[in-house]
Amino acid sequence: MKHLKNIIRPYIVWSIIMIVVPLLLVFLYAFTVGGNSLVNIKFSFDNFKRFSDIVYLEVFIKSFRIGLLTTAICFVLGYPLAYIISRFKESTQSILILFVTIPMWINMLLRTYAWISIISQNGILNSFLNKLGFDSINIMYTDTAVLIGLVCNFLPLMVIPIHTSLTKMDKTLIEAAHDLGANEVQTFFNITFKLSMPGVINGVFIVFITSISAFIIPKLLGGGQYMLIGNIIETQFLHVMDWNFGSAISLILIVIIIAINRVLKKFDLEG
Repeated sequence: MKHLKNIIRPYIVWSIIMIVVPLLLVFLYAFTVGGNSLVNIKFSFDNFKRFSDIVYLEVFIKSFRIGLLTTAICFVLGYPLAYIISRFKESTQSILILFVTIPMWINMLLRTYAWISIISQNGILNSFLNKLGFDSINIMYTDTAVLIGLVCNFLPLMVIPIHTSLTKMDKTLIEAAHDLGANEVQTFFNITFKLSMPGVINGVFIVFITSISAFIIPKLLGGGQYMLIGNIIETQFLHVMDWNFGSAISLILIVIIIAINRVLKKFDLEG
């Protein structure tokens, strides 16, 4: 027991330094004003009052709309992919999952720049369309460009948890359903899909949270004036240097994330 405590202690210290302390600082700055120094700050709700401005509310609504669209597209593309992969033998599944995760080994910034070279006005896509005799299409600096970047970057985060749930489920239940006369469609919706719900919920949660808080992809593919929640937080901390307001927005986002997580977990338990 003493040996176990000695092993766990470094992780506890690391968690306090890297997680607890930053969260406490965010909480402190969110409820105070007076600059970035901790010397002259005073308690206030002004940061949250500023957030009630229609501009910031519109950004939140836009972020949630983009997040929901990204999550829906990732689910529509990711579930069939995870299901198909789960049908192969185990050694082949490992190789296919490797192909799914390989893009994540590359820095997100580089992946985003790659998409710029593809969908920009003089990019690969328009060059190909022009050679076929079609007019160029304007994708850059639009919601479509941002969605493409978000989906391609976060699709593996949907595939992996769903695939994990599909591979862990009891295959004898599917055989039993067939023995009882259920067809493929009935078996899928009544057995396979229900048993994969933990993976679906985890995938939906991860993709939605990462997409609404992303700032590199919207900034590069949406243009400098394209603002989502992550872009506002980045601007407040790195450019405006208003850590108090940036912390307030971050705290609101944390509360929303916790609420979404509780709702999804409750849905999972009820399922």
